[in-house]
Amino acid sequence: MGLLSKKDGKLITDPLADNNPITIQVLGICSALAITAELKASLVMGIAVLFVLGVGNVVISLLRNIIPSKIRIIVQLIVVATLVIIVDQVLKAYAYELSKTLSVFIGLIITNCIIMGRFEAFALGNGPWRSFLDGIGNALGYAVILVIVGFFRELLGSGTLFGIPVLGDAIEKTGVYSIGYENNGFMLMPPMALIIVGLLIWVQRSRNKALIED
Repeated sequence: MGLLSKKDGKLITDPLADNNPITIQVLGICSALAITAELKASLVMGIAVLFVLGVGNVVISLLRNIIPSKIRIIVQLIVVATLVIIVDQVLKAYAYELSKTLSVFIGLIITNCIIMGRFEAFALGNGPWRSFLDGIGNALGYAVILVIVGFFRELLGSGTLFGIPVLGDAIEKTGVYSIGYENNGFMLMPPMALIIVGLLIWVQRSRNKALIED
């Protein structure tokens, strides 16, 4: 038997598509609206959640048989807060400018519905390995949507990707700007993130009719 059984593999693949935490479960929307104006910030937030949810799920799973049910939420908050502090300090040490861009939103990972939801729904009832896979799968599903939204918002709103001009120079009127194209400032506003997420939901449910509620 390989490292991943078919059942275990689904823990990673399902959140990437038909059980995506943002487009299907509609969780973690706040950060999708707030930090996706730049692709770099979107990617870093996705990596941060990947670390917090992957490691957090394992820790909660290891503690599941000794955590009194009455204080389980407090324990979960302590675990996720510790991991978020680690992420925050690493960003401040190695990517200070980016940490200022993300600022309060890194701290708000503590209250991210996806993380607390997976702790409650999965890690408390499963072993460390399957909990790790579940955490990685849901974090990747979350990160993929953030990267897609960030890609279109930065490209169409600023004409850049990772801060690098890809459509030409808007001032010198080179590239697509030479034919009259202008950056769409509306793409950099939070409402546009919601519209892009809505379009992703529409595309996903158009491809899979089983996802459409009666």
